[in-house]
Amino acid sequence: MKLQKGIKMLIVSSYPPRECGIATFSNDIVNAVKIVFGDTLPVEVCALQNSEQHFEYNNEVSYILPVNSLKHYRMVAEKINERNDIALVCIQHEFGLFRGEYGDYVLSFILALNKPIVTIFHTVLPNPDEKRKKIVHAIADLSDRIIVLTKNSQTILTTNYGVEETKTIVIPHGNHNVLWEQKNTLKNTYDFSDKIVMSTFGLISQNKGIETVLQALPEIVKKNPEVIFLVIGKTHPEIIRQEGEIYRDSLINLVQELHLENNVIFINEYLQLSQLLEYLTLSDIYLFSSKDPNQAVSGTFAYAMSCGCTVISTPIPHAVEALVNGNGILLNSFENSEEFKNAIVYLIENKEERIAMGKNAFSLSHATNWENIAIQYRLLFDQLTNREEDLRFNFPPIKLDHIKKLTTDFGILQFSKFSQPDPESGYTLDDNARALINMVLYNKVFPDNNTLKLANTYLNFIEGIQRNNGWFDNYKDFDHQLTKQNEEVNLEDANGRALWSLGTVISHRDSLPLEMICQAVKCWDKAIKRIDDIKSPRAIAYALKGLYFYHSIYKDEEIKSHIEKLADELLRHYNINSAENWCWYEDYMTYANNVLPEAMMYSYLVTKNPKYKKIAAITFDFLLSHYFMKGQLKVISNRGWFKKENERVFYGEQPIEVATTILALDLFYEVTRNKKYKDQLKLAFIWFLGNNHLKQIMYNPENGSSYDGLEDKHININQGAESTLCYFKARLIMEKYSDN
Repeated sequence: MKLQKGIKMLIVSSYPPRECGIATFSNDIVNAVKIVFGDTLPVEVCALQNSEQHFEYNNEVSYILPVNSLKHYRMVAEKINERNDIALVCIQHEFGLFRGEYGDYVLSFILALNKPIVTIFHTVLPNPDEKRKKIVHAIADLSDRIIVLTKNSQTILTTNYGVEETKTIVIPHGNHNVLWEQKNTLKNTYDFSDKIVMSTFGLISQNKGIETVLQALPEIVKKNPEVIFLVIGKTHPEIIRQEGEIYRDSLINLVQELHLENNVIFINEYLQLSQLLEYLTLSDIYLFSSKDPNQAVSGTFAYAMSCGCTVISTPIPHAVEALVNGNGILLNSFENSEEFKNAIVYLIENKEERIAMGKNAFSLSHATNWENIAIQYRLLFDQLTNREEDLRFNFPPIKLDHIKKLTTDFGILQFSKFSQPDPESGYTLDDNARALINMVLYNKVFPDNNTLKLANTYLNFIEGIQRNNGWFDNYKDFDHQLTKQNEEVNLEDANGRALWSLGTVISHRDSLPLEMICQAVKCWDKAIKRIDDIKSPRAIAYALKGLYFYHSIYKDEEIKSHIEKLADELLRHYNINSAENWCWYEDYMTYANNVLPEAMMYSYLVTKNPKYKKIAAITFDFLLSHYFMKGQLKVISNRGWFKKENERVFYGEQPIEVATTILALDLFYEVTRNKKYKDQLKLAFIWFLGNNHLKQIMYNPENGSSYDGLEDKHININQGAESTLCYFKARLIMEKYSDN
């Protein structure tokens, strides 16, 4: 069955402004789906509330279900049934959310629905009594799919409740993106720069076990008075209703008894997300002291790991699964102050290991950021509603943040550790040439003096690394000195890329200041004298692109002659290496392969020589036949080049190859108007947005950067200049295709 466009998912859940962990969870899903998929998957909410509660909801809430009234479960279900545009109902399940014995009122709702149903079990208790077992089994039986948040919960469902494993799917609790380098910055902002900050957060109740941590602190602060413990969060509303602030008051009294007033800070607020993430990001250690051995999952725990905290946790199932491979400390028991004390002391005394654990947690958490979780929900939605159309993603906003952060007064730095620029990596002509091209193109679409300032920085770098004889070096260290790499590495590609960047500047004389044009022409005139020194195919291709752009302004016969000579050299490579089943310029494919047919097409545009166009099309289509497979782009791996006689290696994909594919597809579509190139261009770009074999985003929504590599089982979340600049250029190209 092919469903109508505009079909929606309805989430049944508690929802903000109700202060509840599941309300926050559902709100995060709604926001993430909107960010990743825009209006291609609208989400509505049916808000659960008690009869005495009254909330002012946002527009996405279209139904309110009073959980105390059994008749309303059926009434609301019938209203949902009348909606042809609601294709899937997603029910957030927690026993305390629904009324009846073990929340069995929800069965009336599920029985009355005639829509596909997904139920998310937030708590899966082991060793159930017969009544609980029957209710859970009934919910599972009436649902089309059950989502659990941990593998442990999946195991309990299958072994203790008899739910078929094939009916369950594990989609972890999501978390938010933060920038690693904010940790020290935020410490300074909050005046904690000289402190070791520990924290815990969430709606406060006795199950949190905070007193266990407090009892561990006196000996610690005696030796380490710089330790601060932040207890973040209000008392749970249900606890307030039942017993008031008895538990919080007992904690405050305990702090006074233990003389910890200078070391423990209570932040008695339900914080906005942005401030909560700031507190977690500045924390060195996160203390998870839950007393409940059956707590299946914790959003607070997930958020802490994603903020780069080193976590010390009691052995709840979530922690048992997550705290592996040196990304935190898992305690052996519950309510054991001595264990907490020993673990805290160890992390205080071993700072490097503490930081390493936080980095490991930060890295592993990338896979479960909310954007990636949204993709998992969308894939399940499409599966259960028999969607026939391809995934349609929302284009992220263009951001210069990371490019600016990588850029000093001298140029753009080469690498980052996570998102933190690495000065030791120094500078390259390659990256500064890429950055110059990007800023010129960006300024053409979005004119801005700050963009021009960046472009000037990169152009100055290029001019400064050019030798008197016109040739360019490639590498300088952070102290602006040439490195030995310039003597050890072939510099042809860098020189070709320099010509491409200079040609790009010169071709934009109508949108750039005259002094920039003159500076670029000065460098060009010196560099063009060395054009015959460029021999390798990719260097030739980069140079051809520069020559094309220069020729678009100055119809110089000598430039045209250079283009013909270099294009003929590429043709010579093609004639030597091509075969019946190998239509390529070399006997292997390496990196930036698309630049070769792209350069041939540019050569055709100047010379109108049909043989250039013919070979451009043959080789590009041959390349694309190896890149697009089963609705995804799969570019050549950096683990091993694709050789003519060998099987291809997969995984190890890098943004440079994706971006050059997009650049070439854009050119071929502009020249030929062949719709297949436009379709493939869009398919190539959504590789960045999650249409890849890991189904994870390859860009950082916080700063507009790109991650460095897509591996077989993980993403390399370092965000270097090459990756970020390649993604930026690809995203800029997509502006032309955002409305069609």
